[in-house]
Amino acid sequence: MHTTWSTQDRALAAPQLHTMAAYYPDKPDAEHSEQARSFLRALGRLYPCSYCAADFREVMEESPPRVGSREDLSLWLCEMHNRVNDKLGKPIFKCTLSELDRRWRKGGPECYEQ
Repeated sequence: MHTTWSTQDRALAAPQLHTMAAYYPDKPDAEHSEQARSFLRALGRLYPCSYCAADFREVMEESPPRVGSREDLSLWLCEMHNRVNDKLGKPIFKCTLSELDRRWRKGGPECYEQ
């Protein structure tokens, strides 16, 4: 299946993923960890850009999602995003939790306090 999806459309996915990681629990329970893994596996199948989805599945085989903590998931996503950016000749992001939080964790405490 080949899907036509614009660059602008594809760019909408990254902010959603990074924001989800920014609000992921610091200490997720087993169910939350499995849900994160399942979500990312599903993304690798359901992403509307077929060649992007195939590439994402390949990357996840090489470097499985790290879902042990908010920091693990945030850094993993940043590293995966940088792999894509490198392929596309786009700028590489600084993958530190403080930088990622500054960029993506913008909601008030009610968004992430449990």
